[in-house]
Amino acid sequence: MTPPTLSPMDSTLATRLAGIVGERRVLVRAGELRSYDSDGLPGYHATPSLAVFPGTRDETIAVVRLLAELGVPFVPRGAGTGLSGGALADGVVLLGLHRLTRIIAIDADDARAVVEPGVVNATLTRAAAPFGLHYAPDPSSQTACTIGGNVAENAGGPHCLKYGVTLNHVLAVTALLPSGEVVTFGNADGESEGYDLLGAFIGSEGCFGVALDVTVRLARDPQAVRTLLADFHSVDAAAHAVSAIIASGIVPAAMEMMDAATIQAVEASIYAAGYPTDAAAILLIELDGASAGIDDDAARVAAFCRAAGARGVRTATDPAERARLWQGRKKAFGAMGRISSHLVVQDAVVPRTKLPAVLAEISRIGERYGVKVCNVFHAGDGNLHPNIGYDATSADESERVHGAMSAIMQACIDAGGTITGEHGVGLDKLPYMDALFSPATLSAMCALRDVFDPERRANPGKVVPIHSCREWHGAPAARAGRAS
Repeated sequence: MTPPTLSPMDSTLATRLAGIVGERRVLVRAGELRSYDSDGLPGYHATPSLAVFPGTRDETIAVVRLLAELGVPFVPRGAGTGLSGGALADGVVLLGLHRLTRIIAIDADDARAVVEPGVVNATLTRAAAPFGLHYAPDPSSQTACTIGGNVAENAGGPHCLKYGVTLNHVLAVTALLPSGEVVTFGNADGESEGYDLLGAFIGSEGCFGVALDVTVRLARDPQAVRTLLADFHSVDAAAHAVSAIIASGIVPAAMEMMDAATIQAVEASIYAAGYPTDAAAILLIELDGASAGIDDDAARVAAFCRAAGARGVRTATDPAERARLWQGRKKAFGAMGRISSHLVVQDAVVPRTKLPAVLAEISRIGERYGVKVCNVFHAGDGNLHPNIGYDATSADESERVHGAMSAIMQACIDAGGTITGEHGVGLDKLPYMDALFSPATLSAMCALRDVFDPERRANPGKVVPIHSCREWHGAPAARAGRAS
């Protein structure tokens, strides 16, 4: 379908935006915009009407106020590493924030930092390292993803098992509402009165506005770290080991599972980590904290793994080996990219006790639809990431893949789970919202959105199905479809 014609979306708008950010920072040609027609989930494509890239706080405010003046919809975008199609702008303005990269302040005494939204996650940790601090949320894309995007998606990562997700580490946000108003949610001391507007803004997927700066809590580096790799003869055995460890009262910093298909993809790539390629599953378990007692906890964890059927358990002997083990896990999605042209990456959460049953059902679904499912996920908190590589040029294969993914999502819902743990709803999860939420709940979500963006110009058509909210008629979700 031809993108809607928006009266302000013409050369006059581009000229006025260029007057704010400079001509080089406004893209209008199709070839220039092609780089922004997808995010980290390659099955969706949408082309912006134009893209604008402010480089300062004042430029960002001026751009959003101009769009508000003209009633123009826009989609905020950071690094584009998202996995839900949430940062796609279909015939509307794309507002790129990746040039806002200042680390405004690091307060070592109070263990906090103030950063602009374009600061890369791993860059913040590197800047905090000389003070014995780090930023705990660590998505697998942390070497590329930005803090603003992490706030928008309430990103997690392997270490969220112990340390929590982005929400648990953000003290305050200076936000630019779609109207152009600048407001502050929360405060640096972590205390606030009244409604939790900060909590509402975090995870709002760009539908409530833009973060101009974010005050985050930094974590003290632990005295000691132990990283264990356990390999199993079955996925079921690894899942039971997870339950046993958590039931014992030990809370690892991270506990990640990878199945045979994922292990083999990683070990055949440049990210090879030394995982045993004949294992049906591995658990990568990290413990951290005070030096006293950590070796005892590591020994107990190893014993639980062996009791569940682990063939072997080894501990990283130095930081280099630890980094190698983690590289294999965090680059697993990239390793799968060499196997197929397209990859569907799902994100659902189930109760830990249901992991064995749900993983078995995912295997059956893969067999039923004739697709190969690769599982790599945050086992400690039941956050599953089933992946299927496929050829999007094959209509039959695409249909089977998306049928399998729908069945997997329904299986997770039926197990008492939910449809996203950290990737967000975006476009990809819209079809599942009705299966999880009642009309009254969806209507309440729309009402909350109206508080921040009554005109629904920020990231239109995302997160809540259009039939639940009166939405801008050209909303991407009304027209978007997977690439075929």
